Amino acid sequence: MTRLGYQIPNFTYPNVEPGDIYQNVVAQAKAAEAAGYDRVFVMDHFYQLPGIGAPEEPMFECYSMLSALAQHTERVRLSALVTGNTYRNPALLAKTLTTLDHVSGGRATLGIGCGWFEKEHVDLGFDFGTFTDRFEKLEESLKIIIPMLRSQRPSLTGKHYAVKDAINSPAPISQIPIMIGGQGEKKTLRMVAQYADESNLVGDNAAIPRKLQALEKHCEQLGRDRSEITVTKLQMIAIAPTQEELEADFRAIASAKGWSQAQIEGAKSVLITGDPDSVGEILQDAVAHGLDGLTVDLPINGHNTERIELLAEVVNKILPKNG
Repeated sequence: MTRLGYQIPNFTYPNVEPGDIYQNVVAQAKAAEAAGYDRVFVMDHFYQLPGIGAPEEPMFECYSMLSALAQHTERVRLSALVTGNTYRNPALLAKTLTTLDHVSGGRATLGIGCGWFEKEHVDLGFDFGTFTDRFEKLEESLKIIIPMLRSQRPSLTGKHYAVKDAINSPAPISQIPIMIGGQGEKKTLRMVAQYADESNLVGDNAAIPRKLQALEKHCEQLGRDRSEITVTKLQMIAIAPTQEELEADFRAIASAKGWSQAQIEGAKSVLITGDPDSVGEILQDAVAHGLDGLTVDLPINGHNTERIELLAEVVNKILPKNG
């Protein structure tokens, strides 16, 4: 299960031409593995997200990228953080995960959520539907995908999806872990308790205890042992050895993305920023609220692999040791 994960959320880098982006992504994945991260994640989006960049910035299809990264890594598990359920038929997604598991030698993880980025759906022709629709779709998908990943042949005639004796051959090499992303206390965390091995939260650190209490309650109602579920949280970070170096990193990415000073300040407002001591203090607070692990990303300066290594040093001082 995830103790320390590294997400790659950005593909616009200073002084890197489009044809060279992939090699930088490979370098990040290899640096994360060498630094002791146990998961490498990429986002499942087709447009860059608001706050990180503009829709027309480079973005890769995640499962093609994960399969490619499998050829350049040996140990880290590979996952989307998280798969937008609305983008793929669930049976196709089960086959995709199985293929990733084989080409990675048994290192696939299914991270999944209901989908939320409306512009992406509207522009590219994916059905967005209502909030309720998306949660219904996610649960129906889980009822198809999980059995297919467990060598079963599910049949389902649902409101949104239908399969009949769905075959998935060959079976995955590993027992692919299921991670559900999101923090909704009534629906999302209930599905975590019912279906998942891992929960990845977002949002304020102060809300973590309440989320954990909600998950505990759902587990009790479903007869599930809460200790079976690993709970992590995504933290978006900008870190450098000194504040001066960090400011230089912000200027470089702003130049690459064409950001104004106001956009730089907007990015700073949603990131954990600072030198190792200041970042470590904030992350320590998050872990102290009861998390089992952290997933981190570096949307400003992750293309500099030294920053990936530095962040691993900081977080490994905070997280409980394995075993």
